[in-house]
Amino acid sequence: MSLLVFLLLALNIAIAQTGDSLLGEATLQNCIQYALKKQPAINQSQIDELVADREIKSKLADWLPQLNLYANYQNSFILQEIPFGSQIVKTGTYNSSTAQFSLTQTIFDRDVLLARTSAKDVRTQFKQFTISNKIDLVANVSKAFYDVLLSKKQIELIDQDILLLERSAKDAYNQYKGGVVDKTDYQRATITLNNAKAQRKNSEEQLKSKYASLKLLMSYPANEELDLYYDSAKLVQEVLAIDTTSQVNFDNRIEYQLLKTQRKLLEANLRYYKWGFLPSLSAFGQYNLNYFSNDFVKMYNDNFPNAYAGVSLSFPIFQGTKRSQQIRIAQLELRRLDYDFIAVKDSIVAQHIQVLANYKSNLANYFVQKENLELAKEVYNIIQLQYRSGVKTYLDVITANNDLFSAQINYLDAAFQVLTNKIDVERSLGILQY
Repeated sequence: MSLLVFLLLALNIAIAQTGDSLLGEATLQNCIQYALKKQPAINQSQIDELVADREIKSKLADWLPQLNLYANYQNSFILQEIPFGSQIVKTGTYNSSTAQFSLTQTIFDRDVLLARTSAKDVRTQFKQFTISNKIDLVANVSKAFYDVLLSKKQIELIDQDILLLERSAKDAYNQYKGGVVDKTDYQRATITLNNAKAQRKNSEEQLKSKYASLKLLMSYPANEELDLYYDSAKLVQEVLAIDTTSQVNFDNRIEYQLLKTQRKLLEANLRYYKWGFLPSLSAFGQYNLNYFSNDFVKMYNDNFPNAYAGVSLSFPIFQGTKRSQQIRIAQLELRRLDYDFIAVKDSIVAQHIQVLANYKSNLANYFVQKENLELAKEVYNIIQLQYRSGVKTYLDVITANNDLFSAQINYLDAAFQVLTNKIDVERSLGILQY
């Protein structure tokens, strides 16, 4: 009975662990949230935040009292002999033992002061590193998600095209058998059908590769199914869901925020070197337990304690030119960082102009391809009717079918390209959600 309970418990745990590692409804947002939770790089960044927090607390601990104990036992099997008058006498005892309790308290120290004043900025910097990694991950997962969807939709179109071609091939064969047309129409239909089937096989293999890329970004089990879920109507709405008149706000970009935090840390470093002339001040105290005896058994019978307390002051008087050189280096590092601000601003502006131009260009192409698709559908339906009535040749049907298929593929490519550009625009504006 107990073995059965154990097996059932193990099975429940295994099922729970498997369910936790899989997505039931793989929408874009669910895929992003899954990636943010599972991706090793994000988890490492979050651990780095915790490590930084512990390091800060470790340095700030120097403000707290430091209590230490030191104890020893010593056996002098040969005692020191010294001349005393006309005699040589031995000094000390064969056995000695001491226990020292020491207490120190930092009153002022520039190292501890630096840790205290820069603690917030250090925490902010590591948090911004995590945010930067999250933004990269969200952008990459979104693009990979759209890439997989595009391939899946292309395969659906190829399947539809294959059905149409099979029907056309069947019609051409029946007309050939009926003596209406010659054999070439049927042969052309077969060639086109075979090409479509070959294209489908190629698209299937590409889809596997794209799925593998998406799963890798998400840290999703490679051997598990990942069925993407999407709302076609919502995707069409998202194509237009961006304000192209929005201006770049540098403070929204994580790269600029990181530079500002880095500047604060460099300013704190400069202040640290300027504090080099300040003294270090601490209080200390010590209580000693001393035991002496020639007889080891009686050594701890009597204690001869002593204690003291005081204040320690360390004041740098002259260090050559070390302090002034360190100050100058810190000032030059700040000056150098100013050029990083200029470079990042220029890069952000140029990037926004480029991605916005790509978005507008592909959006215009999207509307053109949408119109072409409607026209291609209408032309194909008319040509198909005319062919069945004997007005048009099969070559016209093939041409119309190819035009329709190309229009469908071009429309899909345009739509998903705009969605990809939209991600780039949001990223350039610093408004990409994660």
